[in-house]
Amino acid sequence: MAQYRTSVKIGNWNEELRLEEDTKREHLEKKERGELAAQKVDFLKQHMLSPVDLTVTTDGRLHFGDVVMLVNMGGEERDCSALSINADVNSFNKIPTPGIISPCGVVAGRGIQACPRTAFIITSVDGSPEGSTLHFDQSFALKTTSGFARGLYLTSDLQSFQKCAKKSRLQEVNLEDGSSFLSWWKIVHFDPQESLEYVGQPVPANMSVLIIHCKTNQALAVLGGHVIWNTYGKEYEMTAHTFLDSHKAEQDNNRWTLCNSDPAGKGLVLLTHTQLGAPNKVLTQADPGI
Repeated sequence: MAQYRTSVKIGNWNEELRLEEDTKREHLEKKERGELAAQKVDFLKQHMLSPVDLTVTTDGRLHFGDVVMLVNMGGEERDCSALSINADVNSFNKIPTPGIISPCGVVAGRGIQACPRTAFIITSVDGSPEGSTLHFDQSFALKTTSGFARGLYLTSDLQSFQKCAKKSRLQEVNLEDGSSFLSWWKIVHFDPQESLEYVGQPVPANMSVLIIHCKTNQALAVLGGHVIWNTYGKEYEMTAHTFLDSHKAEQDNNRWTLCNSDPAGKGLVLLTHTQLGAPNKVLTQADPGI
């Protein structure tokens, strides 16, 4: 009686052999084109996390044309985070030139690193010349850098059943092509008792402020209770919604610092308001290999 050996071919052995060969060939072809999932992730991080030089202010003020980062200092439910582009392997293309696809979402990322993912340009919408000082309550736009980030505008609109933040269902914030009234924002002092006094005054750099959407009058906010896991790890959902405390003052998840580079080249300088009683802080940039 013949005995079964492992070398004996049974079943649809020929079809399985051909299928294995086709699978290997398809894998090699994708590898040559750079279409493997690991290759896409590496390509995305290479372009999104490359270093960007933020503007160094000489007069302590913000100006049109400045390249800044929008940083929230964190709170009980969340770490310090920066407004970031939420692009994954399906959110960019390579033809004709590499770049993210519009519209694209935003999140609050914990990686405090000046890169195309976190750098935004203060852009004029009222004809103010580049280099002129930005003032409190003056309309402006926030635009991503050119190149891979494609120069998209931070945009928001009224909340609806079809258009809202995925987790919180609050007003959505994303990046879109072209400037419109939906991409107009203004800066307001975080203390409601002093906000009127600051109207028309120059906006200091590295100071905690509120960023208000002009159309909906809602403040840019980070939601520590709504975590988003993506290519870059644990991050937080972004929305345009004003959160008030018992004193009718905006809470810390509405407070943002438009920060620039330290003139000494040591990282990012974040200056808190004097009433917080905190010293100046310097955050060094994160490892770009994250």
